Amino acid sequence: MDKFNYKLTFKNDIVDSILCLDAVLPGIEFFSRFNDVPLLAADGASLKLYDLSIIPGFIIGDLDTFSSNPLSEQLIGKSEIIHSSEQETNDFEKSLNFCIGKGWKNIMIAGFHGGALEHTLNNWSIIKKFSRRLNLCIYDDGRYALPVYNSISFNPEMNELISIIPQPMSKMTTKGLQWELKNETLELGLREGARNIARAEVIDIELHIGEYLLFIDQRLPQFPIFDKLK
Repeated sequence: MDKFNYKLTFKNDIVDSILCLDAVLPGIEFFSRFNDVPLLAADGASLKLYDLSIIPGFIIGDLDTFSSNPLSEQLIGKSEIIHSSEQETNDFEKSLNFCIGKGWKNIMIAGFHGGALEHTLNNWSIIKKFSRRLNLCIYDDGRYALPVYNSISFNPEMNELISIIPQPMSKMTTKGLQWELKNETLELGLREGARNIARAEVIDIELHIGEYLLFIDQRLPQFPIFDKLK
């Protein structure tokens, strides 16, 4: 078997749901790329969507932000409201559990960060918790962030910005980047792999140990899928 045992590809019409978190959301043009895809709002994200004249199909969470805002009256009866008051999980985690219950696997996430820093860092932890059960893709300001656990290859755009952020440690060998890694370790607090550049038609990332977040340019409306090579 080829040592790069997964091929990262991008496919249309496979997004099961778009999950919006209560941070900085993309503009209306992002949502217009996904017709007939279920739209979930984690609590206060519903109000930010309403400001864009978008009505989510589902509003999920403890609803502390939603219920305290007068605009919520405009959404009652138009969105299905899933109230969960328990505080062992946050609204992001509640929403992902809802997706699992629906059988939705390919989840595009918007509004991942912006606002309170601790919310962003907590969201990162939840991505790590759920990314082996779901295919998660974070959309942020024209970029995708993808959890990766295997050796992969993919076709970048020439000179595409490629970032590799360990979670929390990974050892890898790369081919096709401007600054190559040769059986080298990335580790939070010691060394990261941000802001590299694609210099070949194919990028190979052979993962020896660990896991990481891969940051690449968006391919809207295509969703990233890791296809296992035979």
